[in-house]
Amino acid sequence: MRTLTPEELETLLETATENQFYPVIYTAVSTGLRQAELLGLRWRDVDFDFKSILVSRTLYKRRGIYEFKEPKTAHSRRRVNMTPKLVAYLKEYKAERESLLLHLGRLPRPDDLVFASVEGKPLDPGVLSHNFGRIVKRAGLENVRFHDLRHTFASLMLLRGARAKVISEALGHSSVAFTMDVYSHIIEGMQEDAMRLLDGVLPKAKNGAYGKNNAKLMPPLDIKTTSG
Repeated sequence: MRTLTPEELETLLETATENQFYPVIYTAVSTGLRQAELLGLRWRDVDFDFKSILVSRTLYKRRGIYEFKEPKTAHSRRRVNMTPKLVAYLKEYKAERESLLLHLGRLPRPDDLVFASVEGKPLDPGVLSHNFGRIVKRAGLENVRFHDLRHTFASLMLLRGARAKVISEALGHSSVAFTMDVYSHIIEGMQEDAMRLLDGVLPKAKNGAYGKNNAKLMPPLDIKTTSG
């Protein structure tokens, strides 16, 4: 697992700005969706009024054939909230896509893929991963896979104080315990930060206070001596 720091993420997105895959990269790190879930999204799945995305199918490519499938588990089929920035970005992106389709002589449809080629065809998962690797290299980063955008989403949510249950639901995990186990190394670091915060709030202990307070409660010792 590789998670990007906020600084690394900014560098990555800046490098990818002019790339055709920028929309799917930005959405990935803003939602934590898996690659197959992102590539299967239709515009009907994006609800701008309620600021959410419905994950209802996935896209895979097997032996050159694209296959749309339902999510493997009930937890994977879910509704994920969008950040205000993502809502604004996807609205603008949708308007650009619709303008392009009209220019090509085709009317936009609710079942159109959110992330597609110029002609509206599905994106090749392998091509996306390959181009993402090239972007990572140009950004001067190492050992970052497309799937690590999902891990980065989760780690940033944790570091900003989001509850584990909320993150688990957004990721489509089977349980909160699984989420806690996957990101236990991040949670351990958070505990250290929390202790430092607590240390800054608590007053400093006074040396000798315990002995002084208890001396008032204890009777004097009756020391007897015996002659041998």
